[in-house]
Amino acid sequence: METEDIQLVRAAQIGDFWAFEELVRRHGARVYRIALRLLGNRSEAEDAAQEAFVQAWQALPVFRGESSVSTWLYRIVTNRCLNLLQARRREEPLSERQEAPTPVPERVAETVDALGALKTAILRLTPEQRAPLVLREFEGRAYEEIAEILEISVPAVKGRLHRARLELLDSMRQWR
Repeated sequence: METEDIQLVRAAQIGDFWAFEELVRRHGARVYRIALRLLGNRSEAEDAAQEAFVQAWQALPVFRGESSVSTWLYRIVTNRCLNLLQARRREEPLSERQEAPTPVPERVAETVDALGALKTAILRLTPEQRAPLVLREFEGRAYEEIAEILEISVPAVKGRLHRARLELLDSMRQWR
């Protein structure tokens, strides 16, 4: 698939919009999933995924193939989401960031409660912790690829993952 992706990029670089459309079709769902898991909001995730593909289209002339096409696309969407999260943190009052999650109706199973708490706990992680966690645990990316996507070292990826997991353990303590 990677060879085909490179061929599609080369075709898109010379103006073949169909080739780029095929890349969007191949990678769109995963790009959206990454955005959704980082942002926690479907509408924002759709916008971020679309903006990431627009940015990828604009960056096609400088794509040299030093990383895989998927890594390049994931880097673009991850950076877009991290920028949105940083802007959101600057705009959001501290009291709203620490607000308790909306109570779940009592008749809903405890499992659903725990999953909701986990989602909330993940969304409360710092963007620097959330990005590698999403890429590793939900997208199954290797440490090396995460490092490339986030433009940090492998030890930094492992450190951020460790801190994220500790935060999640602490947040989910009541569910054990």
